[in-house]
Amino acid sequence: MKTITQRELAARSKAVLDDVEAGETYHITRNGTEIAEVRPISPRRRFVPVEELQRTWERAPRVDHRQMRAETDEFYGDEDRVDEGADDPWRST
Repeated sequence: MKTITQRELAARSKAVLDDVEAGETYHITRNGTEIAEVRPISPRRRFVPVEELQRTWERAPRVDHRQMRAETDEFYGDEDRVDEGADDPWRST
């Protein structure tokens, strides 16, 4: 843990926040009295391995698109839905 003044924090905020992101904790003082603590909120990962993403997607629930469409139509109605076959730019011909 490091202690710095409010003025130091204002002058070196980028460096202080870089340290906090790396895991450092700072106590901030004003007129010699500690008034705040700046610390990381949680460990952050910048990189997620592809294998971990694949395992996550494999465990994800499967979506039944027909059931989803039926439920959506039941909730919102289907009278305003654009004709699926007419001008669908994503439809392969």
